[in-house]
Parts: sequence; C-alpha cells; structure tokens
Amino acid sequence: MAMPVFPTKGNLINTKKSLSLAKLGFDLMDRKRNILIREMVSLVDKAKSIRGEIESTYAQAYKALQSANITMGVIDNIANGIDVETGVHITYRSVMGVEIPKVSLQSTLSAKAYGFMDTNSQFDLAYASFEKAKELTVVLAEVENSVCRLANEIKKTQRRANALHNIIIPQFEDTIKMISERSGRSSAA
Repeated sequence: MAMPVFPTKGNLINTKKSLSLAKLGFDLMDRKRNILIREMVSLVDKAKSIRGEIESTYAQAYKALQSANITMGVIDNIANGIDVETGVHITYRSVMGVEIPKVSLQSTLSAKAYGFMDTNSQFDLAYASFEKAKELTVVLAEVENSVCRLANEIKKTQRRANALHNIIIPQFEDTIKMISERSGRSSAA
C-alpha cells in the first residue's frame, strides 16, 4: 500500500532517495547477517570439539578422584584446603557491533596447592585433570556465550532485513508508482 503523500515532483525525488537508502540498508543488513552466520558456524564447530574434549577430561578426572578416594580414604580435608580460583577475567571484542566475550584464566593458585605428604599419584592425576577441565570450561564458556550472542543478533538483523525487504521497500515502490501515474495523468490532461 502506497504511503499517503501528495504526488509532487519533490515527493517523488525524496521517495526515490528513501528507496535507494532502504535498498542499501537491506544490502548492508544481509551482509551483516552473512558475516555473523559465518562467525557463529565457526564457533559452533569449535564448541563441539571442546565439549567432546571436556567430557573425556571430566571422565578421567572423576575416575582418578575415585581412585584417590579408594587409596587414600575420603579426601575432603585435602580438597577443602585448596583455594577457590579467582583468576577468570572477561574482556570484549566487537564483531559487526556484537560484543563477544573473551574469557581468560590466569590461575591464582600455586603450582601444587596441597602438600605431598598425605597424597599419592592418583590424587595428583585427579588434580591435574580437574585443572585441565577448568581451563577447557573457561574456553567453552567463552565460545557458547559468543554463539548465543551471535544467534540473538542474527535474529534481530534478519527481522530488520525482512522488514526492509517485505514492507518498507515495497511501500516506497508503490508510492513512486502512484506518484508517477498521477503525474503522468495530470501532464496528459
């Protein structure tokens, strides 16, 4: 449906300018959507591989922890003596206006946060496995959060592109057609 405008030459020129801007906006939205999709697909592939690695690392860690519990007895007192990690830092980078987190881990714990006297190699293996799982979890959190943010932005961009393509551009085209037809009739009379 054409927008209600008076069929003047000035309105025709303005509507043609608006139409060209709307088409340019649609092209830019389409490019943005394609770039975001490409970025998201690469991150989804990365997330799949990290998830597989995390599963095997946790399985190994819990198996080693179980062995440590069996050989040393319940090790709650040793586990409670290890400090909580506070070295996770988040910064952001922008991809087409979308803030993507960059999560880094700089461990605040000492190399061995427990004594060697009351532990054995199974406990060392469990500790090392959980350290590796912690590092992988940080990477996975970054990747999955990025995927969610990109997916939300892709939806928004798609909605805007669809609005331009299916509503705004056809309205401008109808308005140009209406003005051109009325201008043609009035000059023929």
